[in-house]
Amino acid sequence: MLFPNGSVVTPGGATLIVAETRAARLTAFDILPDGGLGRRRVWAAVDGMTPDGICLDAEGAVWVASPMSGEVLRVREGGEVADRVRPSQRPYACALGGARGRTLFVPTAQSHSPTKVCALQSGRIETVEVEVSGVGSP
Repeated sequence: MLFPNGSVVTPGGATLIVAETRAARLTAFDILPDGGLGRRRVWAAVDGMTPDGICLDAEGAVWVASPMSGEVLRVREGGEVADRVRPSQRPYACALGGARGRTLFVPTAQSHSPTKVCALQSGRIETVEVEVSGVGSP
């Protein structure tokens, strides 16, 4: 894998989806009964993106933080972009939660450098309400 990053397990534990940052894709694996992985496949190509942290919603779409393009995308299997959020800074991860499970939490910063982020004190968690609640295991 080319820089595996965020991952989710689908409800029921049948599939693992992994963000491959340097490959600009989400890769899926079947989770075998013994806990191993099988049937590797491209779940979605996200050309021009740098997939980092991800989370799964109740319709089976994956929210993908892309720090280099400065957005969080809601992607369906196959690569269709169903929604897009542009936080004020670079997004590095995402999670769905809150009272109704529809708050998209997005950790952001001005840089990926911990030294710069500390000096600038730019790290924050931004939120936005979305239409579909979250599911699965981060």
